[in-house]
Amino acid sequence: MKNYIKHHPWSIIEEGFVPEYNQISESIFSLGNGMFGQRANFEEQYSGESLQGNYVAGVYYPDKTRVGWWKNGYPEYFAKVLNAANWIGIHISFEDEALDLATCEVEHFRRELNMKEGWLKREFTAKMPSGKRVKVEATRICSMARTKVGALSYQVTPLNFSGVARIVPFVDFDVINADSNYDEKFWNEQHRKASHDFSYVVASTKKTDFWVATGMKFNISGGFSMESAQEFEREKYVEVAVTGRVEEGKPLTIEKYAANISSMYFAKTQLVEVCEKEVLEAAQVGFDKLLLEHKEAWAAKWQMSDIVIDGDVSAQQGIRFNIFQLNQTYTGEDERLNIGPKGFTGEKYGGSTYWDTEAYCLAFYLATSDKQVARNLVLYRYKHLQKAIENAQKLGFTNGAALYPMVTMNGEECHNEWEITFEEIHRNGAIAYAIYDYINYHGDEDYLIDYGLEVLIAISRFWAQRVHWSKQKGQYVMHGVTGPNEYENNVNNNWYTSKIALWTLQYTLEGLQKYKGTTQLNELFQKLNFKEAETEKWQHILDNMYLGYDEKRGVFLQQDGFLDKELMPVSDIPAGQRPINQNWSWDRILRSCFIKQADTLQGIYLFEDEFDLETIERNFDFYEPMTVHESSLSPCVHAILASKLGRKEKAYEMYLRTARLDLDDYNNDTEDGCHTTSMAGTWMAFAKGFAGMRVRSGELYFSPYLPDHWDGYSFKIKFRERNLTIKATKGHVTIMNESADDLGIYLFDKKYELAGNGKIDAPMN
Repeated sequence: MKNYIKHHPWSIIEEGFVPEYNQISESIFSLGNGMFGQRANFEEQYSGESLQGNYVAGVYYPDKTRVGWWKNGYPEYFAKVLNAANWIGIHISFEDEALDLATCEVEHFRRELNMKEGWLKREFTAKMPSGKRVKVEATRICSMARTKVGALSYQVTPLNFSGVARIVPFVDFDVINADSNYDEKFWNEQHRKASHDFSYVVASTKKTDFWVATGMKFNISGGFSMESAQEFEREKYVEVAVTGRVEEGKPLTIEKYAANISSMYFAKTQLVEVCEKEVLEAAQVGFDKLLLEHKEAWAAKWQMSDIVIDGDVSAQQGIRFNIFQLNQTYTGEDERLNIGPKGFTGEKYGGSTYWDTEAYCLAFYLATSDKQVARNLVLYRYKHLQKAIENAQKLGFTNGAALYPMVTMNGEECHNEWEITFEEIHRNGAIAYAIYDYINYHGDEDYLIDYGLEVLIAISRFWAQRVHWSKQKGQYVMHGVTGPNEYENNVNNNWYTSKIALWTLQYTLEGLQKYKGTTQLNELFQKLNFKEAETEKWQHILDNMYLGYDEKRGVFLQQDGFLDKELMPVSDIPAGQRPINQNWSWDRILRSCFIKQADTLQGIYLFEDEFDLETIERNFDFYEPMTVHESSLSPCVHAILASKLGRKEKAYEMYLRTARLDLDDYNNDTEDGCHTTSMAGTWMAFAKGFAGMRVRSGELYFSPYLPDHWDGYSFKIKFRERNLTIKATKGHVTIMNESADDLGIYLFDKKYELAGNGKIDAPMN
């Protein structure tokens, strides 16, 4: 755990330059706008360790799978979000000496990400090897108002010299992915042009043939007397090198405007035209006006999604950082897009879609965005249903059974670790649950018959084929699976996987009963060649499924044989051996009792209303002490359950771990990119934990409490076309309805009628 980020309610601040932390900071200080994102790389040359990254939404490459032992059913590729053109670059030299912080003595360094207004600013004073001292102030945005545009202002002041400076703004498409399996470059140039008026490169991806045009324009003002300008091109690269004189103490300012335009949205023949239009309009508006527009767009984002915490700056900074990253990663405007585990902050995990979206991210977008945003997230999976059926067919399933991929960009499975690709099938349940979650929250009942049931039937067909009858047990069992705890592979009867499979079958049967006899359902049955006998099989599974349970301890068994392990708490692991995934052999991890993330507790969290408080408590007390929380998706679930159990200290510990996971680099892996999907878990930990928010049978419930050292908190949600503000202070709760329509609401299990534009005041229980 690192602690070099200064605590501040609205900003992420780094004071002092520590090269070994630079890649962590490149992740933390990343910017994005839903259409593209940029790691916090330096504009000027930097020869130290760096992960260069500009990522364009929806653009990917199917990198050929690299495994030591090929197995039937393996995907042939792993889809990767691509490092695209470096649009921020401005190389600067004085008397042919490059400005490079890796070779300079850095006298002062400060980096700030202002989350409220969405800009990144870097200030430094550096002494170059020759003794020349320079001061730099650089501000950057990925415009939220013009989502094709990025812009920056870079001011340089020579502090103790005058002389010749060379300034080289460029666009560089000759880039690599750090995670390339075979060190292959994924882009081919289509055309390019270097010009002082507008420079650009158009490149296309190999195989997938996405085209992207990245262009730039710049101007230089202030203390700079230009002597010459030279345009230069090479493959996938354009620059305009400007030479002139600088004067001691006189700042010069470089403003650079850029755009990333992809064939996802425009014809390939239009890319240059659109790119030039966007860049020239941005340059005409100017950096100050672009920044103002951008701030206004961010103000609108925060108006609905901000969470205010009084009395705890660390917790406040953490949750705003998570909300900021979520807002700049996904805007919900395009149903073809989804949320990668690293968002626009890095390449790890391929940038593809995982079950994280349904299990963790959906809750945030349900409550903070217009209904269409969450609808697009569930519709994304409906649009990929045929691919999910094909994925199942490759593994031997029939009759329209669907297995959604563990990792995907286009609906096709592209993950190649057998214990995950073939066994971590609980992801199917998360996708089914998301349909319920969306309908339950927004009341969009038509979605079930229009789209949801078709997906649910396909998933239920999978579960019905994936279980088998055990003569010995006289029950159905499910063998050879991996649950959410990936520190155990190829287990039998993982409780969570079996539980969510049963829930899916039950929910599907309820949906079929609801629309029984309707024209729409009859047409769906005809389309799917659905037979009544299928529902009889599903009901038989529901009535006869084995779910492991230990009578002595009163806990659900994570899987067969779990109690045969040497059971011990995480506190028994020597501190120097944590995290175990970076210190232990895989063999040792698999044989241990230690749990990567919520597994059995994941199911208890989802289906808590089925269990009494004592059952939840027994399972929590048994499994949580053995959980190492080495998945970013783990602490939020534990925070919610701890809150329900009244374990305030444990809830706060888990909340802080998820809220500051990247800011403090808990798991020593933030340099690869931020854990964007787990950031939604921070929102869940707050809203479902501290505020006790639930939606039961379409009705909204709250049971708020305050961590002991907090003075209060407030947040907003959208619920069924109403905007609500919830405020909690010591001993008091207020819920305000900022819409005209009345709403029934439960507070501490007491039903209230919340009038339009009215409020509820109640004592804190």
